[in-house]
Amino acid sequence: MSNPQSEIPIPKYVSLIPIFEELRGERVVVRQYRQEDGSGLQEAIAESRDHLRPWMIFADDHQTVEEAQDWINQQRASVILRKNINCGVFEIESGRYLGGLGISPKDWEIRYFEIGYWLRKSAEGHGYMTEAVRVVVDYLFGELQARRIEILCDERNTHSANVARRLGFVQEGLMRNDFRDPSGDIRNTLVFSLIPGDPR
Repeated sequence: MSNPQSEIPIPKYVSLIPIFEELRGERVVVRQYRQEDGSGLQEAIAESRDHLRPWMIFADDHQTVEEAQDWINQQRASVILRKNINCGVFEIESGRYLGGLGISPKDWEIRYFEIGYWLRKSAEGHGYMTEAVRVVVDYLFGELQARRIEILCDERNTHSANVARRLGFVQEGLMRNDFRDPSGDIRNTLVFSLIPGDPR
């Protein structure tokens, strides 16, 4: 658990908070997007549209490489402002783009972050996203001294929920009828969190 006397001071300008370029696990690397990642992103979405459509509002986006590259440039601008840190997840051995992982700072002062993620269909079942989220969680608790890390997912999305459970996230509750899914249906959201004192 962090010691309040040794916490990292919050800079006056949030955009000056140092942020990783990449984080490496045994099999995956989580890194900030580059414009040249557009083709890998577009290919992964095209492969997985039907698989992602129930959960992700962007499942019908990225129809072209140029559209994906434009989205990447917007994400890079958001990282500079420390509003969102959207990253690609890549297999180290092959360099293949596996999916996306986003870190949303909910409150820089109390170091409260939300993590979201998705994986291309052909990469499921190998533990890639569990490893990717683990290295990000380790970074947030270690380098940024997070006090709370949160994962939200549709209650039907067992793959996302199982990643959170495998990493020791505590299911805090269920928000009922709190959002519309991409098809327009009213859905419920599972709420998971980790704080520094939780066992992992």
